[in-house]
Amino acid sequence: MAGSAWSIVFDFDGTLVDSAPGILSGMAQALAARGLAPRVPLAPEIIGPPLTQTLALISGIDSTPALAELATEFKRFYDHEGYRDTLPYPGVEHALRELRQAGMALHIATNKRARPTRLILDHLGWTPLFASVYCLDECPACPDKAAMLGKLLQDTALRSDETLYIGDTLGDAIAAKANNLPFIHATWGYGRDGEEFPADCRCDSADHLPETTRQLLVQGRPCPAN
Repeated sequence: MAGSAWSIVFDFDGTLVDSAPGILSGMAQALAARGLAPRVPLAPEIIGPPLTQTLALISGIDSTPALAELATEFKRFYDHEGYRDTLPYPGVEHALRELRQAGMALHIATNKRARPTRLILDHLGWTPLFASVYCLDECPACPDKAAMLGKLLQDTALRSDETLYIGDTLGDAIAAKANNLPFIHATWGYGRDGEEFPADCRCDSADHLPETTRQLLVQGRPCPAN
């Protein structure tokens, strides 16, 4: 793999990091500040879509101005304190460094806002590991993750036959397939129990990511059992 042109694009929340404690605490605080009770349980499964979409789900509000106020409350906490509660999943940092050492170019494409994403990367010391970081709020012309992933591929001149996407949700799988990328399902993330969606490989532990990636992307072989 050394010196190869192979590239990997990662989702962020639920794939590389467990950001649920800070996000859910921030959402609870945002609702409480507006005197609202959550309409659905504040559980990790709600994490993944863009912020305002999730706030609409948990609050039952469909008013754009009211959702903007909720988002402001959330950001006040999360962008200053809550993001520090984010933890890497076991084995992820080692896997990232092994992939980089093997010559892989690493990228991120996430629905998460740019400010906390970059704060977390700096906090974890991961910023130098990634060649690019694409966040949905920095791509105003992108209606969804599939479009954002397509823009990343275009901007960085990555080839679909030399690149794969790794994520934990159905939205990640859809984005990968829309861009003709092989997809690895990180089963430790926020995907719903029992939910099935198109994936070229399942990976049940970050410890197996380097080998799973090597076999699928470089050798074009069936995924190893893990």
